[in-house]
Amino acid sequence: MAMSGTGARSSPTAANGLPAFSAQTRLLVVAPHPDDETIATGLLIQQVRAAGGEVRILLLTEGDNNPWPQRWLERRVRIRVADRQRWGQRRHAEMLQALQCLGVPAQALQPLGWPDMGVTDQLLQSCGASVSALAAAIGQFGPSLVVAPALADRHPDHAAAHVLVRLALAEQADPPPLLNYLVHGRAGDGDSREIHGTAAQSACKRAALAEHRSQMALSGKRMLRLAARPERPAGLASPLAALPWQPPVWLRPWLRLSVAGPAGTHSWRWRDAPLRRDPSGRLHLSVPVGSPCFVRLALTLRSPWIFDHWGWCELSGPSGGTAAGLAQAD
Repeated sequence: MAMSGTGARSSPTAANGLPAFSAQTRLLVVAPHPDDETIATGLLIQQVRAAGGEVRILLLTEGDNNPWPQRWLERRVRIRVADRQRWGQRRHAEMLQALQCLGVPAQALQPLGWPDMGVTDQLLQSCGASVSALAAAIGQFGPSLVVAPALADRHPDHAAAHVLVRLALAEQADPPPLLNYLVHGRAGDGDSREIHGTAAQSACKRAALAEHRSQMALSGKRMLRLAARPERPAGLASPLAALPWQPPVWLRPWLRLSVAGPAGTHSWRWRDAPLRRDPSGRLHLSVPVGSPCFVRLALTLRSPWIFDHWGWCELSGPSGGTAAGLAQAD
């Protein structure tokens, strides 16, 4: 059975639909922040290691833009650049301890040093360089399985990470299978497989989570609840034929539409976006962007709420729609 996802490789599968792990398994986990690796893949990592396989953790950011736990633990209000750097170093050290609990050596951690809460900017402003960095890391390790955040994840760093990983895998001549994990949100991407751990593996996962002390200080109950959920790595959802959003007219002056694909990225204010409405009322992009094609709808107004309301979607076809036969959108 071939796994759903970007890659076309087929391999023996276990009863839960995952590949049968062995000494030849090479698992690459893409983590936007320290602690994502434990919450989302703590059991998976241990099971690959128990089978003799190799694990690499690709850490996109150091999680340094995390002000409220830092203010609480350090008893400070103002956080300077040096304070953030120190906080990132602390989170990096915590992650190394967590990986030790999961049986992963320190040299398996590969940090990219991107800005925390800035992965979307990495994608929209430095797409080519960011995709190249991921593609190089993937090519260097040569994974047999990649696990990355879901496109449906509501944290902007997570969803943007998914887009970047997909674009990087699209550059591979023989891309490995891709599965996705959801941390923030209720519904993931495609069909999921459920991973069950032994009592010892579950205990090691809890011990690894406890090593992320800076995050447990204010969010311990929430993190324990997230980590207690069954791990459900999922395949890819089917691309959409049209945009899934119909924002109200009064909100449109503050909306921005962005698109990412193999040809790069583009961004427009809603009123300037190249949209066409079909006879059934659905909205389509009318510019070719290649495949895979990802589109994001975002509010430009500043807000203390960090999570995306609309987020990203994947559109089918080479352009996500054509201009022929469509009427101008409102």
